[in-house]
Amino acid sequence: MRTQALLDAATVESLLAAAVAAPSIHNTQPWRFRPDFANQVLEVRSAPERTLPLTDPMHRAQYLSVGAAVFNLRLAALHLGRRPEVRLLPDPDEPGLLAAVRLTGPHGADDRPSDPGLHQAIAQRHTSRTPFTGRPVPEPIVAEMTAAAHAAGARLHVPDIAGTRRLLRLTATAEARNRAHPARIAETRTWITVPGSDVPYGIPLTALGPQDAGRRIPMRDFTGALPAFRRPAVWFERHVQLGLLWTPHDRRVDWLRAGEALQYVLLTATARGLRTSFLNQAMEWPDLRAATALAGHKRCHPHVLIRFGYGRDGARTPRGLG
Repeated sequence: MRTQALLDAATVESLLAAAVAAPSIHNTQPWRFRPDFANQVLEVRSAPERTLPLTDPMHRAQYLSVGAAVFNLRLAALHLGRRPEVRLLPDPDEPGLLAAVRLTGPHGADDRPSDPGLHQAIAQRHTSRTPFTGRPVPEPIVAEMTAAAHAAGARLHVPDIAGTRRLLRLTATAEARNRAHPARIAETRTWITVPGSDVPYGIPLTALGPQDAGRRIPMRDFTGALPAFRRPAVWFERHVQLGLLWTPHDRRVDWLRAGEALQYVLLTATARGLRTSFLNQAMEWPDLRAATALAGHKRCHPHVLIRFGYGRDGARTPRGLG
């Protein structure tokens, strides 16, 4: 008797709806999904046309984005009662094939992550480009976020006040470089969409946060110096809470794992009522990225700065189905 297929059209639709909700640099959504029904595998491929040659020449940020989408696929499969078997970079002869997800059967009690709130958080999570309140995040929640990163094969370091100021200074230096680099500014602006546009990717103008008049938190260039799109200036929070996500190695597979860890951390934060955003400017310059590494850790390879706290929900950005 033929076994019923675990991967069918309805299942693929549910999986993709979760996958494309993952964050991606400039909302480029640099992934492609291809179901292989014969082999019961959902392939996750890169989208070469959605790269950022200046901002992300090594495609590391693209891999982080795809890794986040893969983590959502894991959660969606578990939510459907299926056990996902995920292989990262499964075929060395196909560098564009970044992951293969096979549903192998009903999931068991030991499958992780098991928190049902994480799947619900997929739809709730949005990048917030607005100020957070000054309310400190309780240590148990920070510990949960740290544990989530570790469970996915990465590390999350939450710096003290001096460490936070150091990371913000590096971020400000990176922003200054970006503002002095016309080609990078032009590349960023190509991913800003105007109101009324039905393009399912990019950053809608309406989703951009207000300018940071006091420069207390350097935000992305597209939230600052855009003379054609002037916005009211407001202060961001005085006490910034940051997490530095890093891995002990810096290979392509580590970038994918870091992306999975990133999404695990973001969803854990969202499920606990936090808002999040990114300060990635320093990661876009090799020397500044190296400078964000933890002192005394020779194998610390930073990937992303996560800003977290309490505040308003972020605006939704459009999504396609890859």
